[in-house]
Amino acid sequence: MNTTIHVTVDRQTKTEAAKLARELGLDLSTVVKAGLKQFVATKTFLVEKSRRMTPYLERVVERARQDFAAGRNISGPFVTARDVARHLNKFIKKSKNK
Repeated sequence: MNTTIHVTVDRQTKTEAAKLARELGLDLSTVVKAGLKQFVATKTFLVEKSRRMTPYLERVVERARQDFAAGRNISGPFVTARDVARHLNKFIKKSKNK
């Protein structure tokens, strides 16, 4: 048997929450129900919106994956931060000599 809960929140919070729910393909009622069920099951309260990659970032990541698979543009592995700094300093010196 279902029951109804009446919650009072300020208009801005409700508007922003409803907009975010729509961005995620949900309605606000579903978000509230899921939040309550998770709260009861885990006895914790955590809400976050995961960020999605932009199309540009997706292309950059895909190119990096292709480079890695082909063995291109790979450095390291490095054991210490100092090793990384030495490696990067080589590029800085090369660019200054041009």
